[in-house]
Amino acid sequence: MSAAIDDAPATDAASGSFKQRVAAALANPDLKIAIDRTTRTARQKREAAVADWPGFARARDLGRRIKDHVIENLDHYLVEFERNAAASGAKVHYAATASEACDIVIDICRKAKGHTVTRSKSMLGEEIGLPHALDDAGLNRVETDLAEHIVQLAHDRPSHIIWPALHHKREDIAALFREHHHAPPNSDDVGAMVASARRELRPSFLGADIGISGANFLIAESGAVCTVTNEGNAELTTTIPRVHIVTAGIEKLVPGLSHAFALLRLLVRSATGSDITQYTTFHCGPKQPGDRDGPDEFHIVLVDNGRTRMIREGIKEMLRCLRCGACMNHCVVFNEIGGHAYGGVYPGPMGAAMTPVFDGLKASRDLPSACTLNGRCQEVCPVDIPLPAMLRGWREKSWADGLEPQTQRSFLGLWAFAAERPALYRFGTGLAVKALRLFGRGGWISSLPLASGWTRYRDFPKPAARTFWQEFDAQERKREN
Repeated sequence: MSAAIDDAPATDAASGSFKQRVAAALANPDLKIAIDRTTRTARQKREAAVADWPGFARARDLGRRIKDHVIENLDHYLVEFERNAAASGAKVHYAATASEACDIVIDICRKAKGHTVTRSKSMLGEEIGLPHALDDAGLNRVETDLAEHIVQLAHDRPSHIIWPALHHKREDIAALFREHHHAPPNSDDVGAMVASARRELRPSFLGADIGISGANFLIAESGAVCTVTNEGNAELTTTIPRVHIVTAGIEKLVPGLSHAFALLRLLVRSATGSDITQYTTFHCGPKQPGDRDGPDEFHIVLVDNGRTRMIREGIKEMLRCLRCGACMNHCVVFNEIGGHAYGGVYPGPMGAAMTPVFDGLKASRDLPSACTLNGRCQEVCPVDIPLPAMLRGWREKSWADGLEPQTQRSFLGLWAFAAERPALYRFGTGLAVKALRLFGRGGWISSLPLASGWTRYRDFPKPAARTFWQEFDAQERKREN
């Protein structure tokens, strides 16, 4: 990945190998409680929202076609957006890499003689390592999203793209606020903690020199930037400071306002199960004569950072992603290990598909393999990204490049040898079933040689007395008789 991220301070969440991080996550019962509290509710709310929208399937198809059209005509919409944004008074910058994007932002801050920088939640900012770059530049960075505020106080990393503090329980957050807030809450009541965060953040909102936001959509026909939030912190971040900087991936482009709203309806229902967010704001250039608020300078940093490489390398469908988080909310793996175990900025199925682009397949080959390929992620994706196919593709490339350990390749070679010989395969599976049943107690296996990675954290179901084919043959003989 870019130097901006490679040079960032290491954290416990990102340390060790993938298997070590997974082991630590599975051994943490509090993490499972924290994940379940949020993702279960998210799944239920999304299901209800989709059920109440008879036109969801048609809207999903339209969203997919809008994103594919933009990807196919990216050069055209980049030129149109830049032209219209510049006409509104915005300054548009291009960054090919994460380090270039951070350098551009820091240069803008220094030229503006800024000291305090407020930042609303942006996964693109996390991707390029912007929080670390701001800190290294000596700027006073204040995260204004409530969950990002929690993560900053904990010297932590986001673990979910919608709920960055998913891994923290309410009780732990209350303790964190009592330690760091000037007027801390007197309980772990959610309302009291939110009020405490408001008191703590309000002076920073009012005193910031520079506000940095991301963008949910970039409107080519007008040069406007759309942000979508539920807290209102983005509006306080972007309208009060004298300089507003937007950092956005080039895939955020849409042709016009109607296309943005078509995608917005999909995004919100998939992310939070709501019809619309509390705040949907369109920013179009700096403050004009007669305006009562707004920035004096408006900068937009358009970032590639591997996106055009995704097109070249055959995973351009990943550029459809609306960053709703539905794939990870429904992922059986994410719901067991959480986001930090993935190691990269983007967790879950989308992270498993994207991280090999950023970090290289050699460093991240475990991520595509940590998937059951049950297809649930594609089922719930609002723009029908074929995530299982992408993950299979990374697995195939990893195998072709010889990245798997030799022991795994040898084992699969033996399995293939047996699978190509049906009689041998049936004989072997029959023996395996009999052997496995010896370890069963009460219908479950709690300890199994060579399978401690499974049985250390959960029991394995005791297999049936006969294999599928043995049972099939028995049923066939019964019918014949």
